[in-house]
Formats: sequence, C-alpha cells, structure tokens
Amino acid sequence: MKREEVAALLAYAVRLDPRLAPADQAEADERLDQWFDLLADVPPTAPHPDGRDWHAGHVVRHHIASSPYRIQPSDVSRPWHTFKADVLGRHTDPVPAVDPDNQTAYRAALATTRQAIATGQAAPAVYRELTGGSTRDERNEFAAARLAALGDYMPRTVAKELAEFRKTRSERERLAAANLPDPLDVACPHPPCRARVAQPCQQGGKRRTDRTTPHPSRLDLATARHHAQEHAA
Repeated sequence: MKREEVAALLAYAVRLDPRLAPADQAEADERLDQWFDLLADVPPTAPHPDGRDWHAGHVVRHHIASSPYRIQPSDVSRPWHTFKADVLGRHTDPVPAVDPDNQTAYRAALATTRQAIATGQAAPAVYRELTGGSTRDERNEFAAARLAALGDYMPRTVAKELAEFRKTRSERERLAAANLPDPLDVACPHPPCRARVAQPCQQGGKRRTDRTTPHPSRLDLATARHHAQEHAA
C-alpha cells in the first residue's frame, strides 16, 4: 500500500474503534510510520481464484469485531501473507518469458511474476504457450498441444546438441512451435506412398527409402487440416 492508503486504513480503524485515536499529532505520525513500514508490501485489494478476494479494510473490520485486543499492523500483514501463499499454491509456478539458462534473470523474473500474480496484477496460469502466450497468440494453444504430443520434454540445450541426429523430430518441433502445418500430422494421400502418420514419405522403386521432403499432396492436406483447426477454435 502507498502511504496515503495506509493512512486511510488507519483512519478507518479509528472510526471503528475510537480507542485507537492518537493523543496528538506526534503519536499519529509515529503510528503511521509503524503501519506503513509493515504494510508497504501489502495491497489494499487483490483477487482470489475462488472469489474470496483480499480486502485490507475487511481484515481490519473483522479483527475489531472479533478480537478484544487493539489492532496492530501485523494483524493485517499476517493474513495477507497467508492469502498470498494460498493463491500461489493453487497454481504451477508461473513461467516468465526469460531464457531459463540465464539463472539470475530467470529467478528475478520469476519472483516478479509471482508477486504480480499474488497482488492481482497478472492472471495465474498453469501453462504458458511455448510461442509467447500473448492474447494475440491464443491460437497457439494448438502449438503447445502439438509439442506435448510429440513426446517427453527435453531441455533446449540438449535438443540443440541432438538436432543433427534427429532431424525429422527437430523439424516437427520447429513447425509446432511456429504453429505451422506439419505434413507428418496426416497420412500421405499419394497412392504410391501412403506413409502413415508420423512416418516420412517414401521414395518409389524396388527399395523404398525415406524422402527428405513430403509429397506435395500431403503438405496440402496438412495445411487444410491446420487451417480448419484454427478456424474451429
């Protein structure tokens, strides 16, 4: 809370419990300093996923109504930290848009994101789309699902080292992350080929070998299916 917000909260407490009225201006200033010191990181309001939103004024009113003891700033800060832990505990750690290989920057961004979620400045999310996660890119939920369908997660540093030896898989991951049509998502309709889903197209002849590129008809089919899924969303 800002200093003026803490002052307003204190004034509200005094109105509900006149025993809290300061004797003079010096005492009032000292009490404001004490409350602001403990409540500077406590927001006046914050949303809760279950609708049990945080409101500092409600905490003050509840304490004065239910406790015989005069309210202290810790009677507001302690419930806030319990509320904050509950909000964060209901969701998988938020994933900031920072390279996780840069540990210092990643940890700083994670702490900032957690604070933003706890105070209602950012919406909590279990999973951030791999392509960026902005409102404009909501369609990329398909990309996240496609990547998940390709198999277990592999750290980017490891995947980069193995890319030369797993070219087909690396290309499919690239297409999925970019939300582009993947020919291997569909069976090849070319009669001499008929390669199944996830299998590369075959070169004709007595000794059938894998093609480095899909048949054009397979790419056309994958593109049509990709666009249909996006429009259906």
